[in-house]
Amino acid sequence: MCDSPSARICVDIETIPWGGQEHVVKTSFGSISVYVCGDQEKPALITYPDVALNYMSCFQGLLFCPEAASLLLHNFCIYHIDAPGHELGAAAISRDEPALHVEDLADQVAEVLEYFRLQEVMCMGVMAGAYILTVFALKHPDRILGLILVSPLCRAPSWSEWLYNKLMVNVLYFYGMCNLVKDLLLQRYFSQELRVGPGYESDIVQACRRLLDERQSVNVMRFLQAIDQRVDLSEGLKKLKCRTLIFAGEHSSFHKEALYFANQMDRRFMALVEVQGCGSLVTEEQPHSMLVPLEYFLRAFGFYRRVTQHHQMAGYYSHSPTSPLSPPCIAPELLSPESLGLKLKPIRTRVRSEEV
Repeated sequence: MCDSPSARICVDIETIPWGGQEHVVKTSFGSISVYVCGDQEKPALITYPDVALNYMSCFQGLLFCPEAASLLLHNFCIYHIDAPGHELGAAAISRDEPALHVEDLADQVAEVLEYFRLQEVMCMGVMAGAYILTVFALKHPDRILGLILVSPLCRAPSWSEWLYNKLMVNVLYFYGMCNLVKDLLLQRYFSQELRVGPGYESDIVQACRRLLDERQSVNVMRFLQAIDQRVDLSEGLKKLKCRTLIFAGEHSSFHKEALYFANQMDRRFMALVEVQGCGSLVTEEQPHSMLVPLEYFLRAFGFYRRVTQHHQMAGYYSHSPTSPLSPPCIAPELLSPESLGLKLKPIRTRVRSEEV
């Protein structure tokens, strides 16, 4: 384990307190890794990470929060799907393998559900992972219980993103996972404050940089090429009826994209949370900002946070206690009982640095 407690994403897999088991699922588009955490008799929560990340480096910050663990792991069995070749210790995919498209990756998710005999599932995705799970939701609306999306994408790449990704693909092809590629990816994930603050990079950014060294360049290149060929989902979003919670980091390069995504949806089924002072990877940079919105969102489905002895001693006696961060995060008048059990217009949240 890393010496610094803030370097959450470099904790070894053996230290995960809730345990779990890795499954290799053979699909029509190749084998993928699915790490299962929890009791498989519980409702399913599917996760999908962003480019060059796996479940450890994308969701560990959130799931290592005790409040999030008591909410998510108490209510769900979590199925962490890694993109092809992005799991821990993955070998390089042969360059002779046919290229995959985002539709193929979404179909892989459907085959994972069939493998584990899952019916309705809750889904949580980040950036590219959010796009893939949205495609899955549009293709299989009867299989979706709800969507939790962090910095989601929904349109075809802009010219600037296309050039940005093209640069990374070319550098990956000729030079592998070099410092330039890692810098571009870290810029994609984190706010400038974490990347170029006092003392240069924060612990969490340095930890992520080390983990990127483990990625096979050809595998990252294939995922980038797939997401760079995505199509516009705007028309489909207007018809999407599943309850959706969207987190948008204020300093994310995809902030406008997340706002556009929210504007395309029927407001009866969507809630938007804007997280101030944060980049795209809210699950790692400011996971505490997600706790209260997640709890109110999941409460509408009948889920609640388990009351631990520690919380009872601290004075949390309700079946679904809110986080100690809730007073500065969300004003009570903003929480509407309509549909989601959550306000249906943007919530702006900010967690002071001393509280994270």
